Amino acid sequence: MTALDLFGHPFSAYTWKVLIPLYENGTAFRFRRLGEDQPENGAALAAHWPLAQFPLLLDDGRPVIESSVIIEHLDHRHPGPLRLIPADADAAIEVRMLDRIFDNHVMNQMQRVVNDALRPPERRDPLEVADAKARLERAYAWLESWMGSREWAAAGAFTLADCAAAPALFYADWVHPIAAEHARLRTYRTRLLARPSIAKCVDDARPYRPLFPLGAPDRD
Repeated sequence: MTALDLFGHPFSAYTWKVLIPLYENGTAFRFRRLGEDQPENGAALAAHWPLAQFPLLLDDGRPVIESSVIIEHLDHRHPGPLRLIPADADAAIEVRMLDRIFDNHVMNQMQRVVNDALRPPERRDPLEVADAKARLERAYAWLESWMGSREWAAAGAFTLADCAAAPALFYADWVHPIAAEHARLRTYRTRLLARPSIAKCVDDARPYRPLFPLGAPDRD
C-alpha cells in the first residue's frame, strides 16, 4: 500500500486546503504535525524541501510541493469518489482559475494583514493593511457577482476551487468581514463550513485560535 505523509499544521490555511480532499475521499494518510513539540517533523520537512514551507506531501517518499499541485497529484495518483479536477478541459480551466483567485486575491491579501499584525508595533504599516483590505473588498465584490446562482465555485461541482475557497474565506472574513451586501458570498462561506470535511478542519483548529494575532472572533 502506498504511504502518504502530509506535513502541516491544523491552523494553517494551506494545510486545510489539502486536508479537505483527503477527508472528502477517505484517503489514508499520516499527518505529520509541525510544532516545537515534534521537532522531528520539522527536520524531515526541511530535509525534503529546504524552504521548509508547508504543506508538503510525501508519496512513498517522493515529495510533492504546493497545495494546488498536491491536490492535483492526489486526484491523479490516488483518486477517490470525488474528483477535484474535471475531466473536461474547459471545466478544468475554470476550476484552476477560481483556485488561483482564492489563493492570490483572498488568501494572500488576508495574509498581508496577518503578517503586519505579527510585526513589532514600530514596523507596522497601516498603508499596507489598508491596501490589502481594499483588495479583499474588490475580490469579495467580484466573487459576489461570480457566485450568482452557483452552489459551488466552479464547474457545477465541489472541486479544487472550493478546497481553496474554504480556508481563504474562513480567515479572510475574520480579517475583513464580508459585508451583508455580499449575501451570496456569505451564504457560500456558510455552505462550505457546513460540509463535514471542512467542519472537521475548523474543529481540529479550535485549540490553536489563541495563535491568531488579531484575536480570533467569538464565532465560527
